[in-house]
Amino acid sequence: MRETKLRIFLADDHPIVLAGIKALLMADMDLEVVGEARDGRMALKRAAELNPDVAVLDISMPGLSGIKLAEHLREACPQCKLLALTVHEDRGYLRQLLEVGVVGYVVKRSATDELVRAIHVVATGGVYLDPSIAGKVFRASPQSASERQSGSTAELSDREIEVLKLTAAGHSNKAVAAELAIGVKTVETYKARAMEKLGFQTRVELVRYALARGWLSDEPGDS
Repeated sequence: MRETKLRIFLADDHPIVLAGIKALLMADMDLEVVGEARDGRMALKRAAELNPDVAVLDISMPGLSGIKLAEHLREACPQCKLLALTVHEDRGYLRQLLEVGVVGYVVKRSATDELVRAIHVVATGGVYLDPSIAGKVFRASPQSASERQSGSTAELSDREIEVLKLTAAGHSNKAVAAELAIGVKTVETYKARAMEKLGFQTRVELVRYALARGWLSDEPGDS
């Protein structure tokens, strides 16, 4: 068991689902549910106050959608890892969520098997995609010519790779700057330069690339 439990915040507008998720997480001795909310605006307020390690968010909530909530939370508590728990298996939702900093995506029908594992993965800096949606993303997003040409990171500097790894894992520019002890503007410069070298326009492309290289898992990958 961990010396310190992971602090989890839950947001879902269905009370039965919320209770079920809470019971599921409480069965893990390494997790502690520190707060919950049933609408987007309250979730933003409470999560910002509590600053949990991981926030588990429903996409469709009254007051503030899960996507908007994630966008605001990334700024309000940048150290908190954001994980979406949803009935939607549309890769369009996944792309939007990755763009705003969500690093975990679990489909509700597989929550019993996947949610606890996903929480532990994102809490340690990884990215977790529900197997049911991950396959769709890769099948629907074949590598572009620029991605195929960028099969090696040899053209990237060590610092550019560090910045890209942290960015792909969901860290904001401010959080990356703090982690690497450099300025935010410097982070932006490294990221822009690296993205240009790889021919990427969006964070979705970067996350897909990072997953392929093993940057976002516990498995050793190319560097």
